[in-house]
Amino acid sequence: MLDVIKSTFPFLLDGLWITFQISLVTIFFGSLLGAVIGMLRTLDYAIINYPLGAYINALRGTPFLIHLYFVYFMLPQTGISWLQLEAFPAAVIALSLYTSTYVAEIVRGAIQAVPNGQAEAASSTGMTALQSMWYVVLPQALKLMIPPMGGVYVIIIKGTSIVSVIGISELVRAGENATQRHPSELMLIYGMTALMYFAYCYPVLRLARWAETKYGGVRLPS
Repeated sequence: MLDVIKSTFPFLLDGLWITFQISLVTIFFGSLLGAVIGMLRTLDYAIINYPLGAYINALRGTPFLIHLYFVYFMLPQTGISWLQLEAFPAAVIALSLYTSTYVAEIVRGAIQAVPNGQAEAASSTGMTALQSMWYVVLPQALKLMIPPMGGVYVIIIKGTSIVSVIGISELVRAGENATQRHPSELMLIYGMTALMYFAYCYPVLRLARWAETKYGGVRLPS
């Protein structure tokens, strides 16, 4: 058993590193896009709300695997050169779009939870709508965003396992490859894989819990 651990651990570690890269890049771009969409969704313009609402519902209402296949297999069929994506960027794009839909709804909900009186008070001091959003509304809304955002990020980290279907040697794929070399040690290898996921996700879960404890009970002034 010790020999299997020694021979398998470096491959699993490489897979964990790829999982870390994909999840980190995805969280960054997905959060950025989601924040923009979420803020736009708070504007009372049908021409903005309907298309963005359709985008969110379409992606949240369909499996991520479909999005991944669409980006990696279907887009190249258009014949457009810049849509001929390698596996890694295709995975990041598909996962970032998926992440953005959840982040957008968290951002929208948090902003709309801030009482209107806050923006009105900022406006009465001479602030523009943009200044009011940046200096008054967002700082308060941010405290409401942090706890649920942590949960989304953990889901995304675990969701990276799906990208193995397009040949990316992330942690699960590395574990599958290891079981082919040691077919009699399935429980050991998948146990090691699960422990590595736990080692990555647990600090994020603890951080989310800390944020929920610290910020979840925030009461906004009316």
